[in-house]
Amino acid sequence: MRRSRGSRSKTRYKLKKTIRAGRANPITKKMQIFDENDLVHIIIDPSVHKGQPHPRFHGKTGKVSDKRGRAYIVEINDGNKAKKLIIRPEHLKMQV
Repeated sequence: MRRSRGSRSKTRYKLKKTIRAGRANPITKKMQIFDENDLVHIIIDPSVHKGQPHPRFHGKTGKVSDKRGRAYIVEINDGNKAKKLIIRPEHLKMQV
């Protein structure tokens, strides 16, 4: 049988919640508001499946360009190519 190559393959350690981070997902993460041109870190919350970017973008930093529904459009550079990702606020963190 052929091996499955789903979007969460090879992410055993990358998409694991630590005990220190806790299991509860605070509602404040869903209520975050970002403005255009804000720099954000893409930190995937594995307990929320909706609005997750591909795991290859975990840990990258991008710029918020627009809002689409509850999600934000984040522009990043993947190598030499500019990409736009649609990500919900649970998976974003404001750059300090």
